[in-house]
Parts: sequence; C-alpha cells; structure tokens
Amino acid sequence: MEYNPDIHSIECPKCGHGMTEITYGGDVVIDRCTNCHGLWFDSGEAERLKGKWMGDALDTGDAKSGRAWDNVEDIACPRCGKDMVKTSDPDQVHVWYETCPDHGMFMDAGEFTDYKHETLLDWFRSLIRGERS
Repeated sequence: MEYNPDIHSIECPKCGHGMTEITYGGDVVIDRCTNCHGLWFDSGEAERLKGKWMGDALDTGDAKSGRAWDNVEDIACPRCGKDMVKTSDPDQVHVWYETCPDHGMFMDAGEFTDYKHETLLDWFRSLIRGERS
C-alpha cells in the first residue's frame, strides 16, 4: 500500500477537502479525503479492491462518523461536476453510497469495509435500514 500525501487530485464531494491518492497492490489507485476519510473510486476500482486481500485497510475512517455524512444532499461528481445518484448496494441494501454513471462512486468512511465483508449480520442490517430512497 503506497500513500502519497502531496497529491490532491480532486476535492471530496461530501466535505470539500482535498483528497490524497492511495495505491494498493500497484494496480488500484483510489482517492481518500483528508478530512472525512470518504473514498472515491473511479469506475471499476471498488469491485477490484473488494476482491483483494486486506483491501479494506484503505478505509481508515470511523464508520459512525461516516454515517453522519449520509444526510449531505446535492453531491457533485468530483470528476465532472454533475449531480451524483444516491444508491445502495443491491446485495447489502444497508450500504448507501453515491455514484456518477460516467466516472465512479463515493463511499463515506466505513462503507467500503462493510461493502467488502458480506455477513449474516448484513442481512439483518438491511432489514432494519432498508434501501436508500
């Protein structure tokens, strides 16, 4: 895992702070917010990282703090500026995130870890929280 604190290629779509690029395994580069620790995945990166051993080590933020950012409205894609779509994972509907159909997805702190690890407890969480509307 490679960390480069000097690169701020995009701004966080949730809190507006800079994001740093983090490389995992030499082939997956994601952006992590320096403030809220949310994660930006260009198209296909979340799925690739989900399949990698210890890929969730990049999700360093607190999940409870991350859930507080779910209430932020009007999120713009950090790549194109278009409004992002609020959605939930089809297999774990309690995992809420935002997507840009053209560029990628944003997950708040703790969401990627939950997304990566599907358990029986996730089924119960999905019943309680439900799909995102």
